[in-house]
Amino acid sequence: MKKLIEYTKILRSKNAGPLFITFDLIFNTREDMQYVEEKLKKADIAKAYDVSEEKIDIISYGVVNSIKITFPRKNISGSLQDNDIYGCQQHMPLANIML
Repeated sequence: MKKLIEYTKILRSKNAGPLFITFDLIFNTREDMQYVEEKLKKADIAKAYDVSEEKIDIISYGVVNSIKITFPRKNISGSLQDNDIYGCQQHMPLANIML
């Protein structure tokens, strides 16, 4: 087993508007992308981010060997409770999921 980040070329997070966070997983090879598609479950993401599985969207883009994951932010971007206004520091729980 390896960490998810070990399969990716790029793994980043960012805002998808003020209410959602999105993650880009970009892979060197189609084989790595397909392996992650097969092994990564919404339940893993839900546990890592304490979010409901039903709120998680996973979209594959095979043409460019990438996967996008999106779900609602816990706090609206820029609110007093928000600790990452751009959403760019949220990728490590995802990166550390073991596959």
